[in-house]
Amino acid sequence: MIRRWPFKVSMPVMAMLCISTFTFAQNSNLILENDPAQRVQIAPESVFKSFREAGMKPVNHPLTSGEKEKVEKAFTHLPPLHQRILKQHLQSISFMDDMPNTALTSPVDMGRSTKMFNITFRASPLDENISQWATWKENTCFNQEPGADYHVSVEGGDLDAIIYVLMHEATHIVDAVLDITPHPAEASAVVPPTAFTKDVWRMMNVPVEPYIDSLLEQTRFRSGKQLPISRAPEIYARLAKTPFPSLYAMAAWYEDIAELATIYHLTSKMKQPFYIVVTKNNVELARFEPMNNALVKARLVLLTTFYKS
Repeated sequence: MIRRWPFKVSMPVMAMLCISTFTFAQNSNLILENDPAQRVQIAPESVFKSFREAGMKPVNHPLTSGEKEKVEKAFTHLPPLHQRILKQHLQSISFMDDMPNTALTSPVDMGRSTKMFNITFRASPLDENISQWATWKENTCFNQEPGADYHVSVEGGDLDAIIYVLMHEATHIVDAVLDITPHPAEASAVVPPTAFTKDVWRMMNVPVEPYIDSLLEQTRFRSGKQLPISRAPEIYARLAKTPFPSLYAMAAWYEDIAELATIYHLTSKMKQPFYIVVTKNNVELARFEPMNNALVKARLVLLTTFYKS
C-alpha cells in the first residue's frame, strides 16, 4: 500500500523534505556511531531468558530523563581507551528491573568479524551513589549474626554508582577485545599467562599458590557461600596479603582486571576515596584500602595503556 499525500506538494518542497529526512537519518546514525551512551535498547532475548530460567521476572526499564543524564555523564568519565573501544564494539546498553546481579556484559552475534557486546544493567543503582551500592554488594558476602553489632561499609564517595558499574563492565569489553587476560574455552585450562595474569593467576579462577588462602577460599565470590560477619576483620587482613583489590576480584582473572581498573580510576583519576571499614559497636576493627597495598600498587603499571591518547 502506498500512502498518498492528502494535498499537492511541489517538487522543490518534496525534494527539501527528502533531503531533510536523509540529513536527520545521517545525523542520528552519526550520534549513535560517536556516542555509545545513546545506544540504549531493550536487552537481547537471550539475556531475558537466562534470568527467567533462574526464576526471575526481569522487565525492561525505560530511562527517565534524569537517569539518562546520569548514564551519559558516566560515559564521559571513562578512560580514553575505553571510550575508543566502546565506540567500535558496544552494540547496545540495556536496563532491567528485577535482575539478580548488578550488570551483565554479553557478546552479541552480529554475523561479522568485529566483536560486539551488550551491557545490561540493573536499574536500581541509578538511584544510589558508589558508597551505598558498594556497601550493599560487600555485605552480600556476610551473614549477620544475632546480637553481633558488626558492620561492614564501603567509603567510595558520593558520585553516581553507575560510574563504577559502567567502568567495571566496560573494562570487560576492553579485556575481551585486547586479550588483557587469556580467554580459554574451558575455565580449567592452563594457558600461557598474559602480563596481567603472570605470577597472580594459574588458571582462570585459580590464583597461584602463594595467594591461595584457606579463609579467602570460603568467601562468597570464591565459594558461593556467605561467612559470619564476625570473621570480616580477619578476612580483610588476609586479603591485604594478596595482590587483589577486592573480594570480588578474586572470583576470576577477568573480574580482577575489571576491579583493579575501576578502583584505580576512581581513586587516582577521579580523586575519590575507596576503602572498606569493619566496625563493632561503632569501634573500627579493620580497614582495607586496596590502593595502599604494595602488592596491588605493583600491578598498576599494567593500566597505563588505558590512558594513552
